[in-house]
Formats: sequence, C-alpha cells, structure tokens
Amino acid sequence: MERTEEITARALLLVGQDRYKLVMMVSKRAEQLSNGAEPLIKADKNKQKFTDIALLEIAEGKVRLESITDC
Repeated sequence: MERTEEITARALLLVGQDRYKLVMMVSKRAEQLSNGAEPLIKADKNKQKFTDIALLEIAEGKVRLESITDC
C-alpha cells in the first residue's frame, strides 16, 4: 500500500506544488463525501477517512478544482 507521503507528493504535482490549493481541495471533497457523495475510487467510506479518500482521488486525477468549487 502506498504511503500518505507518496500520495501527497503525487497530488501536489497535479496542483502545481500549491499546498494551500491541495488543502482546500481535500477539505471541500471530504465535505462532499461526508454529505453522501460517492467516492470516485475504490474505497470503503466506513473504514477510510474522508480526507484520505479525497487525497487519493486528487492524486489519481479523479478530482479537479473546477469540479468541486461552488458555481
């Protein structure tokens, strides 16, 4: 299993090394998951933290900033 540091490094690459942007994206996506959104990756919402699922979704390119911001 991939370590959190490795997942974070991959996610940072996708957001231009902007830690603030990554934190905001993880926060917003975790909130969506906690409100009933289905994970975009294979994950068990009962066994994994919403923030971990969100981070992995971002690292895998499944979630982009545009897809989680309010219009």
